Amino acid sequence: MDGSISIGLCSKHCPLDVHVGCATESVGLMTDDGRLYKEGSRGTQLCTRCECGDRIGCGIKFDQVSEGRGDSFSTVVPVYFVRNGKELGTTLISLPMDGLYPAIGMHSVGEEVRLFLGLNWVPEEDSLMSVDTNEEEWYRLNDIRLNGQVLEYTGRGKSIIDVGLAQARSPLNTTVHYFEIEIVDPGESCYIAIGLTRRDYPKHRHPGWNKGSIGYHADDGKIFIGSGVGDPFGPRCHKGDRMGCGILFPRDYVCQYDSDGGSVELSPSSPAEVDDLLELTLDTSDSEDEDWWNNQCAIECSSKVKVFFTRNGKTVGVRQVRIPKGGFFPTIGMLSVQEKVRVDLRPLTG
Repeated sequence: MDGSISIGLCSKHCPLDVHVGCATESVGLMTDDGRLYKEGSRGTQLCTRCECGDRIGCGIKFDQVSEGRGDSFSTVVPVYFVRNGKELGTTLISLPMDGLYPAIGMHSVGEEVRLFLGLNWVPEEDSLMSVDTNEEEWYRLNDIRLNGQVLEYTGRGKSIIDVGLAQARSPLNTTVHYFEIEIVDPGESCYIAIGLTRRDYPKHRHPGWNKGSIGYHADDGKIFIGSGVGDPFGPRCHKGDRMGCGILFPRDYVCQYDSDGGSVELSPSSPAEVDDLLELTLDTSDSEDEDWWNNQCAIECSSKVKVFFTRNGKTVGVRQVRIPKGGFFPTIGMLSVQEKVRVDLRPLTG
């Protein structure tokens, strides 16, 4: 987030052609200079200029609301602002009869923000920022902490055995067939990967490194398909970039998963159109992994799907792979200290 963007609260009578805080019955933070604006007046400096990838929040401390005194019968509410989970400051404003509404203002061409409503925030000394954790959406979180829609790496980040893995509870299907992440903090090395894995995927392996998986890696732009050796694929990704992954199912594809990807019925595979098939690039010395893959292929591993990856809304590339029994589960891997991503498991449906 950067440029002429404002965030705050206003009444429903505020004009729509001015920034939040630049009219009566409104209060806002301007991200280009980090200043507070309240009812048309420029206020104090709350922070430095906000940059792409910053998370800016605004709320009301209802537990500290006070009624007006003396001749004033209005209710005064404390409005606070947050940047990347840390409170910046609080200001008092009279509460209009019809309430205060969340508001965003933008002014420059190309500005874009992602909006999250309905979050809860607790001061840092008591807890981390949010606490609508959405944990029910995740089957496994290993060395990764979930904070609302933000995944944060908590491992040591010393070697490849320290990979942190986040695997969704439900596999992609013909209705929910795409997900994406935004790199909030690349950490020390941006060892961040997005991809698809089988349900029982090893907990300390990036997506793409082991059989039954495929992954696009941010640090080098390579794609890994069931092997620890990647191939050139797309551009490297950095702070603020959005990486996406999805499946192009064949038109005649039928998938019947339970909520955890248990049982499955798949249509016959379509003719291969891409050379990089999963079974052609598998290379691992892990005997258990080898046994698993051989058993899978013997039981039910004949259907192929096209897996595609995106960067900032544009397709990077497509690979055709065999889909494991039980389906492909959205998976994120991280490996260096302070890495954070914001994830949206259902940006597209239908």
